[in-house]
Amino acid sequence: MKFLIKHEVQGRLRIHVARNAMTCAEADVLCWALEKKKNITKVKVYERTADAVIYYTGDREELINGLRKFSFEKIDAPDNVLSSSGRALNAEYKEKLIAKTIFHYGRKLILPNPIKRVWLTFKAIQYIGKGIQCLAKGKIEVPVLDATAIGVSVIRRDFNTAGSVMFLLGIGELLEEWTHKKSVGDLARSMSLNVEKVWLKREKQEILVPVSDILPGDRVVVHMGNVIPFDGEVAEGEGMINQASLTGEALPVRRIAGQSVYAGTVLEEGELEIIVRAVSGSTRFEKIVTMIEDSEKLKSNLESKAEHLADRLVPYTLLGTGLVGLLTRNVTKTLSVLMVDFSCALKLAMPISVLSTIREAGQNGIIVKGGKYLEAVSEADTIVFDKTGTLTKAKPTVKEVVVFGDYPEEESLRIAACLEEHFPHSMAKAVVDAAKRRNLYHEEMHSKVEYIVAHGISSYIDGKKTIIGSSHFVFEDEKCCIRPEYQERFDSLPEEYSHLFLAISGELVAVICIEDPLREEASEMVKLLKEEGLSKIVMMTGDSERTAASIARRVGVDEYYSEVLPEDKAGFIEKEKALGRKVIMIGDGVNDSPALSAADAGIAISDGAEIAREIADITIAAEDLREIVILKRLSNAMMKRIQKNYKGIVSINAGLIALGVAGVLQPTTSALLHNMSTLAISLKSMKNLLPEE
Repeated sequence: MKFLIKHEVQGRLRIHVARNAMTCAEADVLCWALEKKKNITKVKVYERTADAVIYYTGDREELINGLRKFSFEKIDAPDNVLSSSGRALNAEYKEKLIAKTIFHYGRKLILPNPIKRVWLTFKAIQYIGKGIQCLAKGKIEVPVLDATAIGVSVIRRDFNTAGSVMFLLGIGELLEEWTHKKSVGDLARSMSLNVEKVWLKREKQEILVPVSDILPGDRVVVHMGNVIPFDGEVAEGEGMINQASLTGEALPVRRIAGQSVYAGTVLEEGELEIIVRAVSGSTRFEKIVTMIEDSEKLKSNLESKAEHLADRLVPYTLLGTGLVGLLTRNVTKTLSVLMVDFSCALKLAMPISVLSTIREAGQNGIIVKGGKYLEAVSEADTIVFDKTGTLTKAKPTVKEVVVFGDYPEEESLRIAACLEEHFPHSMAKAVVDAAKRRNLYHEEMHSKVEYIVAHGISSYIDGKKTIIGSSHFVFEDEKCCIRPEYQERFDSLPEEYSHLFLAISGELVAVICIEDPLREEASEMVKLLKEEGLSKIVMMTGDSERTAASIARRVGVDEYYSEVLPEDKAGFIEKEKALGRKVIMIGDGVNDSPALSAADAGIAISDGAEIAREIADITIAAEDLREIVILKRLSNAMMKRIQKNYKGIVSINAGLIALGVAGVLQPTTSALLHNMSTLAISLKSMKNLLPEE
């Protein structure tokens, strides 16, 4: 690629690609290709000027050489890079706004008055038609008010007022449509699949391979708790699938051999072998966009109230117009009331406030599935944390393997990794990573693996029942025992670690000691949340009392509960809600799913299980728990903005009506000031709520 370096500072480069402009597709491909490079941290591509700003680390010459070798023709970007980028949408609406503004003012300057009047009358008939349709349905809503204001202006031959009203209404509709579509697009992109590897079935063997290696016709195996990565057909197995992301269904559906399954749905129970039918991600994106646009999830209670209030105010505005007309017998003063209404500002500013907050949350690495959840976070007074992978680091490590029988340390770890690699949990990943570090590679040694939520894993190896999991699962549920000669070793297990127990044929053979260090920011995060208005902070964990007490003391939570099951977490949340409290739940595992569903707002950690992210209302990045504080601040700021908008709309419009009735303002001026104030409030609602750090 030929390019020119326009500006350069340490770690930042601005280049101009040797062409007049780039298409949106070319800009998306360039941005995608550069972002994939390890030494590049951030990229901005401007298609109109064919410029790119690149933030990088490491060697400058390596970056320059990489740019020289880049070729649009040689890059094969995935379908969803182009279909879901949002760049083309932004370009389209910018052009629409510019064209509408130029046409409005150009027409006023160029067209003769008779032609202008014919054109404005034609446009007015469209608005009047919408008002008549609304009346025909027995409703007196905003279209009726717009139609009355525009119709009266045309009848009075006040075409300037009619033109200004219609222009500002059109601009407002475009801005609302653009903001809504952009927010929906950003949300849909964040919900799109992010699966890197899948289990490919080949000659009765399961092989972990990159998603890019899968072709239509291949067979992939999906284990419980994992996302289904492709559209396909069930070849073997039976499972319960959560399809909420595509259909909105709350309950999982049963799928057996011969039935279809869809990418992005989550296998809640069972295990499926799927014949892949389609590998493209673009159809998935389109399905999500449709689902979000049809969903009421996007609407907060205040947003819905604003819409209903806007419609309910229309009859009162018309009544006020009639009363002023009867009392003053002055057409000018009467029209001043008609030209000003509260409804369009309420209908426009409130949804924009919510959608803009969702967009801003996305910029901070927080994915929110609807405005109602931001409202729930703002109103919340109780927050419940899972411990493992949430308050503790998402990357626990194996520190020791203590053996209790005939299986040496390395063989015990190999067996544990063989079972654990099929299931999405931070503790399981720690075991698998430890085996890899010791080069303990293995073939699939076991039969079908059964995952018992919040307990452990069960299978058979060489005909012997093999289980791994919690102390409760191994000793109480499965009734496993310890050889008497190893009892002293068992009693002296290091207390500072979490423990996974491995048993074969009813006997304990190893305990895997895992260090699950507390996140450095956890105690600060708890302190900040209390400052933001949360009065009750709770930790719940399946871990032992000893471990739970230690973590709770260090973090500074108000209450903690140890050795809890998934249903215990959900039950606690239901009790809190019954007491009138608003509850947030934060977790990362399969076992957190019931609690995430029960909470007013469920928050999942991005590195956690797919089913947790699917069920959760909000997802935060795994790097820093202080994003929860940012989420709370955003939610509080959004509610303050909405309340401020209410007050501003009422004050401005009441003032305009009073000045119109007093004869200070002409109808044309009232209409202009009303629409300008509506537009100003809407544009202000699109600004970020939090200051940039």
